[in-house]
Amino acid sequence: MKLMFKQRFFSWFDSYDIYDENGAAVYTVSGKPAWGHKLEIYDNSGNHLATLREQVLTFLPRFAIQIGGQTVGTITKEFTFFKPSFSVDCNGWHVEGSFLEWDYSILSQTGSVVARIEKQLFHFTDTYLIDVTDGQAAFWHLW
Repeated sequence: MKLMFKQRFFSWFDSYDIYDENGAAVYTVSGKPAWGHKLEIYDNSGNHLATLREQVLTFLPRFAIQIGGQTVGTITKEFTFFKPSFSVDCNGWHVEGSFLEWDYSILSQTGSVVARIEKQLFHFTDTYLIDVTDGQAAFWHLW
């Protein structure tokens, strides 16, 4: 399954639309005013699915993943040189980025690829292609 993650051209806060392979909008990510970053994720019917909220006053960036008002996990940037790396503690995933921070791989606990994310060049706004491996597609529909 492939998804296109595209930043909106005009928005006061970070806002994105996520499209499926057919070009239909399936998710919306809306930035909200908060102390630190706050992103709310909605399905195409406008139902709130999850919130990513930056935890401020931490040494490295950390985001809480909230579903139904409860924190179910965190995404934490790890201390590395040259290549970004993140851990996702709710399911043991690990995210590794390229030197330019344009391409990322999401890896499971066993090291298998859950998804690949690559920046698409020559767009007016930030645009990323998310390629989810077939065995992991069910997870993305939980949102």
